[in-house]
Amino acid sequence: MAEAHQAVAFQFTVTPDGIDLRLSHEALKQICLSGLHSWKKKFIRFKSSDGDLRRVALTASVSFQNGIITGVFPASPSSWLIVVVGVISSMHAKVDPSLGMIAKINQTLDTTGRMSSQTKNIVSGILFGTGLWVAVIMTMRYSLKVLLSYHGWMFAEHGKMSRSTRIWMAMVKVFSGRKPMLYSFQTSLPRLPVPAVKDTVSRYLESVRPLMKEGDFQRMTALAEDFAVNLGPKLQWYLKLKSWWATNYVSDWWEEYIYLRGRGPLMVNSNYYAMEMLYVTPTHIQAARAGNTIHAMLLYRRKLDREELKPIRLLGNTIPLCSAQWERLFNTSRIPGEETDTIQHIKDSRHIVVYHRGRYFKVWLYHDGRLLRPRELEQQMQYILDDTSEPQLGEAKLAALTAADSWTLGAQSVALMRDFVSISIRRQTKTL
Repeated sequence: MAEAHQAVAFQFTVTPDGIDLRLSHEALKQICLSGLHSWKKKFIRFKSSDGDLRRVALTASVSFQNGIITGVFPASPSSWLIVVVGVISSMHAKVDPSLGMIAKINQTLDTTGRMSSQTKNIVSGILFGTGLWVAVIMTMRYSLKVLLSYHGWMFAEHGKMSRSTRIWMAMVKVFSGRKPMLYSFQTSLPRLPVPAVKDTVSRYLESVRPLMKEGDFQRMTALAEDFAVNLGPKLQWYLKLKSWWATNYVSDWWEEYIYLRGRGPLMVNSNYYAMEMLYVTPTHIQAARAGNTIHAMLLYRRKLDREELKPIRLLGNTIPLCSAQWERLFNTSRIPGEETDTIQHIKDSRHIVVYHRGRYFKVWLYHDGRLLRPRELEQQMQYILDDTSEPQLGEAKLAALTAADSWTLGAQSVALMRDFVSISIRRQTKTL
């Protein structure tokens, strides 16, 4: 795709003599920015949120606590105390578990002589115990990352498992710790491997073979073989470089150049939606069903914010999957742009937008720091249903700007859309 070519800042053209490659210095710049972006996302979860003081304090406290638990996983904060107490106890028993390292720490602690010998021994024991504890955590994480790089279990016959795979599963469970939280495995997941050029070319030719005539396929085969020999290895080097620097060498470029720069209809290609119960209708009152659905989603968001959801694991609750997609499940908007859109994510949101008969309503979800009950949300929805006001000029057609077959927007259209987003959600339901 043209977007993919722009993403890696490579330019190449097909000529009668083969493929002509030109590399731009922007390639390394994009790789560097991708790495910084991926590392930034690791720490963005722990930023403070906006909102009333009590909810901010509670969210910050839970975030800080979860950050500590996730940061020391697969160990636990209490294990630090066990290790330190064990080291100090062995020192009192005249046993040196550090092979002389505690004595060296003791010598470098206080050169002024103001610290007593007992104080220096305790501080030295705490420092050594902490270092040992951190070393064990890093060793377990790296060991788990190496174990998760094994893919042999994917090709095993269903219902049959070799002895080596069983041993591997047992080791994964040992290094996975106890009671992992939603993001506990993020630092232990292996890097996304870069496939070999020959394998990529082979799979590509296999996929396009049924779609091409014999002559076209022969020409494509010749171009693919030329790519595998000349251009492919050069591009492969850049991808491998990025795979070592960024946590995922695909996701950020795919999001930017394929998703955010895509101009196809959003509703059927990008946006997701939720449906209530398909086979059970607890009530025929539309407002009540909407209120219950909203309340259930907010309870799910609360569990997500507190990381009470468990990470998805396969093969008998053994192999963890990446949980990065949960970070932007809520409180996220796609802001339109002339050339590329942007994703705006905030830590907390206290309202939703309801679209009804061409009108946009802003509905508050909290009152005095408390989440509205289903009955209260039902009253908000019923107020919207009973509202007979007409849409503002152009408001009813606002959604059409992102639903056309090609919605490339000019500067004036972008400005118009942003103005509508900011002013057309002017209706606010009555405060309960």
